[in-house]
Amino acid sequence: MGSLQLEDFAAGWIGGAASVIVGHPLDTVKTRLQAGVGYGNTLSCIRMVYRRESVFGFFKGMSFPLASIAVYNSVVFGVFSNTQRFLSQHRCREPEASPPRTLSDLLLASMVAGVVSVGLGGPVDLIKIRLQMQTQPFRDANLGLKSKAMAPVEQPAYQGPVHCITTIVRNEGLAGLYRGASAMLLRDVPGYCLYFIPYVFLSEWITPEACTGPSPCAVWLAGGMAGAISWGTATPMDVVKSRLQADGVYLNKYKGVLDCISQSYQKEGLKVFFRGVTVNAVRGFPMSAAMFLGYELSLQAIRGDHAVTSP
Repeated sequence: MGSLQLEDFAAGWIGGAASVIVGHPLDTVKTRLQAGVGYGNTLSCIRMVYRRESVFGFFKGMSFPLASIAVYNSVVFGVFSNTQRFLSQHRCREPEASPPRTLSDLLLASMVAGVVSVGLGGPVDLIKIRLQMQTQPFRDANLGLKSKAMAPVEQPAYQGPVHCITTIVRNEGLAGLYRGASAMLLRDVPGYCLYFIPYVFLSEWITPEACTGPSPCAVWLAGGMAGAISWGTATPMDVVKSRLQADGVYLNKYKGVLDCISQSYQKEGLKVFFRGVTVNAVRGFPMSAAMFLGYELSLQAIRGDHAVTSP
């Protein structure tokens, strides 16, 4: 019913690298807002990070995602494209044709990509967040203080990605690399549905009927809008995931997803689950625009096509 097409994986790798470079500074701000303390709103967080750590503070933890998220996106895009293609061909039973995509095909392919993404992306996200969070002030929960006084971190807990991985495995075992995986699953399965499906329909809607495929401008716009939609709606569970993964750098406060939700709500109210929603949506546009544009243009170059082809 159709063979595995490896060019989707190669194009996903290139797009993933582009998205990391574009989006990591705002990703750092988002993580600090969601899992840190004392940062206030987005602008005050940006000013505080810059004042304390200079411009390099925004790129903390980027080396590991740059090396790994490219591979992660390669697999996600490859799995989505090949699953969707297989479903469409299986439904129409015409292997040589290009059958029209249905919403059900896109939905199922997006869900499969979401599940696969957690298996690969869980440890990547964990290491990235641990490295982003280790220089921020923290509240010493063990002292039982009711005040909001924060203890400064004198020395980072991790010396780099490799040291971070070995420390987590030594202290928590291999399962420690998947801390927050259940929250990530609840974020990514619906998140990828609201990522790929809007992209496909928006790019087709923007593209004139006379054209064989969307233009780079259409890909950039549809990809950016899909990213803003996906990240904006995924924010509540992204907050929970970030807190669970950041938990353990110095202290352990949460027993699981429900405990994290309960503690966060009791201490900070419903608004805590929308912390970082603005930076998530703003960051989602350039990251996803770069992701889809890198994917589509590299796929076009690999296949030798003259028209961009949607995943």
